[in-house]
Amino acid sequence: MSFNHFDSKGQAIMVDISAKQPTLRTAIARSTVQMQPATLQMVVDGALAKGDVLGVARLAGIAAAKKTPDLIPLSHPLALHAVGIEFNWNLEAGSIAVEATVRAFERTGVEMEAMVAASVAALTVYDMCKGQDKGISITETLLLFKEGGKSGTYQRDAAL
Repeated sequence: MSFNHFDSKGQAIMVDISAKQPTLRTAIARSTVQMQPATLQMVVDGALAKGDVLGVARLAGIAAAKKTPDLIPLSHPLALHAVGIEFNWNLEAGSIAVEATVRAFERTGVEMEAMVAASVAALTVYDMCKGQDKGISITETLLLFKEGGKSGTYQRDAAL
């Protein structure tokens, strides 16, 4: 079984996963938002004029995971069983690590759903804070962990 996204004529195709057996799939991705420490303090205190930044970002990330096949052309529509968004901040550094965890009992992995969820949650933090801090950046989006399927478990180096 080939997992190439191109047919013999070089045309883009959605990979046929119909012969694969469903397994429990989990993926965790992280995006990091960098801002002024004073802005982050306002986010943590709920003091920004736009309201509950992290609450809105959490909802945006969950919704985004469910919309992944609408955004990534060759991804499969999946029945997601759980999507969680967590925020870990460092006030001194002015950073928020947005971690998205996605689970599904499916024939293909949920890495893209986790990456999209983390990215959109980070973009929502940016959107809600940009009036306060013009220098905000999203510095990275990466896969931290995945398991399920025949390729097994992947764990990014803990140093990151």
